[in-house]
Amino acid sequence: MLPIAVDAMGGDNAPGEIVAGARQAAEAGTPVILVGRPDAIGDPGPCQVLEASEVIEMHDDPAQGVRRKKDSSLVRAAEAVRDGRAGAMVSAGNTGATMGSALLRMGRIKGVSRPAIATPIPVPGALPTVLLDAGANAECQASWLVQFAQMGTVFARERFGIERPRVGLLSIGEEPTKGTALEKETHQLLREAKGVDFVGNVEGRDIMTPDLDVVVTDGFTGNVVLKTLEGGMRTLINALFGVFASSDEAKAAADVLMPALLPLYDQLDPDTYGGAVLLGVDGVCIISHGSSSAKALVNAIGVAREMVESDLVGLMRAAVAGEPSQAHK
Repeated sequence: MLPIAVDAMGGDNAPGEIVAGARQAAEAGTPVILVGRPDAIGDPGPCQVLEASEVIEMHDDPAQGVRRKKDSSLVRAAEAVRDGRAGAMVSAGNTGATMGSALLRMGRIKGVSRPAIATPIPVPGALPTVLLDAGANAECQASWLVQFAQMGTVFARERFGIERPRVGLLSIGEEPTKGTALEKETHQLLREAKGVDFVGNVEGRDIMTPDLDVVVTDGFTGNVVLKTLEGGMRTLINALFGVFASSDEAKAAADVLMPALLPLYDQLDPDTYGGAVLLGVDGVCIISHGSSSAKALVNAIGVAREMVESDLVGLMRAAVAGEPSQAHK
């Protein structure tokens, strides 16, 4: 298979954790190209190196960064996919610049109005719920949300093996009459959409339940939901650890409970899922957390490989073109 292009310079823990994760993935059998400054990358191990002299920093303006820093690790990674040198790209760097690089260098799938960020939301004891758009499009049109539902359906099926993903529209009530004009129009369109198992409006409390597989919304709302859930889970986990350390009795109880809690902690850890997928661009692009560890990069590279091998982009083309039979192949 073609290697996965990894932005070695992107992320809070770059290049150390990024290179470490890429090396682990390569040693396990997935070919990797590390894109960045060779002196910063250091020993690449079994990975190839694609030299890029510039870095789009977290604080850089995404659009200007992509336009002005043409020899940046992000731009070069996207070009590697476009030129057939790599099968997919992975970055934990500037999200807007990652999206911009992928969109400008790879282009959009024909018929896609706007790409969307699809993020797995963990559900204890069940498969994750795919939330999109998680931040690519602050303002949306109803027809875009229908495409998000179609693309999210394909992604949930290929990523998590859900044969018929259930799709909900995020709103402020279950009734079709609830929500803004956008939700009301989208609800009607989703009822008629091909290739989408639409279950109706859903609320924020439904996202982390096993009753849904895909939730669609505009990027502004989706990003607020994502960051709220991440912050809430982090606060809860930190509070639990604080209680466990509060007394000798609590520490003794923690010793008993920890073996049962660790799998839950792992399921709620964003690093377990590796990152979000930018759906709608003509190539596989994984957007990892800025604070990604080596573990997160290994998982992100694994997701990238899975999506390449399942021909995610080809299936997206079929779904957007209204060809559900091909999308199920």
